[in-house]
Amino acid sequence: MSGTLLKIRNLQIEGRADETWNPIINGIDFDLNKGEVLGLIGESGAGKSTAGLAAMGFTRDGCRISGGTVEFDGIDLVNASAAVKRGLLGKRIAYVAQSAAASFNPAHKLIEQHVEAPVQHGVQDRATSQADGIELYRRLRLPDPDNIGFRYPHQVSGGQLQRAMTAMAMSCRPDLIIFDEPTTALDVTTQIEVLAAIRDIVEQFDTAAIYITHDLAVVAQMADKIKVLLKGDEVEEADTRTMLSDPKEEYTKSLWAVRSFQRPAKPAINTGATPVISVQNVTAAYGTVPVLFDVNFDIHQGRTVAVVGESGSGKSTAARCITGLLPPKQGHIEFDGVALPLDYKKRNKDQLRQAQMIYQMADTALNPRKSIGEIIGRPVQFYSGLTGADKRRRVEQLLEQIELEPTQYINRLPSELSGGQKQRVGIARALAADPKFIICDEVTSALDQLVAEGILKLLADLQDTLGLSYMFITHDLATVRSISDEVVVMKDGRVVEQGPKADMFQPPHHPYTDLLLSSVPEMDPDWLTELLEKRGIDNIGDAAVGKMV
Repeated sequence: MSGTLLKIRNLQIEGRADETWNPIINGIDFDLNKGEVLGLIGESGAGKSTAGLAAMGFTRDGCRISGGTVEFDGIDLVNASAAVKRGLLGKRIAYVAQSAAASFNPAHKLIEQHVEAPVQHGVQDRATSQADGIELYRRLRLPDPDNIGFRYPHQVSGGQLQRAMTAMAMSCRPDLIIFDEPTTALDVTTQIEVLAAIRDIVEQFDTAAIYITHDLAVVAQMADKIKVLLKGDEVEEADTRTMLSDPKEEYTKSLWAVRSFQRPAKPAINTGATPVISVQNVTAAYGTVPVLFDVNFDIHQGRTVAVVGESGSGKSTAARCITGLLPPKQGHIEFDGVALPLDYKKRNKDQLRQAQMIYQMADTALNPRKSIGEIIGRPVQFYSGLTGADKRRRVEQLLEQIELEPTQYINRLPSELSGGQKQRVGIARALAADPKFIICDEVTSALDQLVAEGILKLLADLQDTLGLSYMFITHDLATVRSISDEVVVMKDGRVVEQGPKADMFQPPHHPYTDLLLSSVPEMDPDWLTELLEKRGIDNIGDAAVGKMV
């Protein structure tokens, strides 16, 4: 590492609300050298993403840089012209967003979007850029790398889309990359490959990076130094090993101590008890492509069954079969011992009511044009028939259940809520139908660890109070330990292992389960290096960051 690439001094950012400018970032400073990685951590609303965007001289709509300087390689980005910024962004400065699904253009194929920056900036011609993109897909372990780029964004999984975005950011071999939660949507085994490739591009091309994350174990593998933010203020900064071993501030120590929540073990299920949901011999396909093969598992009243596996293993597809969105080719789904129509269109209102979903990305799951009261009120009216004052009282009751003050939130739009608050609204919307069974699809993966722990506690309290049953789709094995009663492990559309949580975390394991467990990052800066060496993939990123043609 040599030479300061990015210098930020007394950065102040404000956001506008009701004609008033309010502080978001309150005067932070940092330097970033070539080849150095800075980890930005802190809870939701700390200002991490805002600071990362400001490093490109950019602010979101309704925000402004009100003070301080941002200097990239001697260029003043605060006062630079639009033309100067266009010449830098995508070529010398790249950005990897958290939500790939919301960032790709749905009307264009992946490879078309990949080649755009290298071609427009004159780095490569179209054919060379396309070949380089395919090689990046291969090294980022995307399936069928020669052809996946010719799919549209909706034709690949969320984890695959996130890797495609990482490849796109690497396309011009930039000097600075801002990674905004780039592995949030990835399963643990895929995360290993992506982290290794990201780390290699930084090392081999002397690339600087800002790595924004709420996953402390991940930042331990990636960052040379860590800066902690809280509500727009600096808390502390130190090299990674010092920060992990000897944090100075109480807030930092509290971040290190999260994920203490563990649900107590429940008594054994009574022999002969009828499951709330029973998936029996389900085989399913998308068109002519088979995706599930003879899947079986049960979910009993008041229980949480965690369904884990890599991206593309069939977790969400199984959920789609249960809800009737994807009718199985074979097998059937039972609710309280009675077979459900396989197609949701043939289910009556009561059958639809009993199975609800909470989605991974609250940002895209809530209608941005509707108030919180309208979002929750729609299923209240549809399933219960309540209108007027009765409907409003039920909405207020649901807001109280999710621990949001009704008078403060009922008239707000989703854009006026934090990520954790949006996810709570998603929970309330599911509860509005008064279901017995809820599918939680990666509901904490986009949240920082403090907020995620609050969501897990809320879901546990609601389960105890209402007797709910959960199917908890996740790639986060720490979440599995926290909240599940039973675990179902899926791979390539098949259930490879299932059983009580206590049994699943004790050896002997199925080899695939063992792979998942061994891939969970630890708060040790040497963990990733040692794991890659153990698996014989210490040079995984070499081809991914090969020299430009």
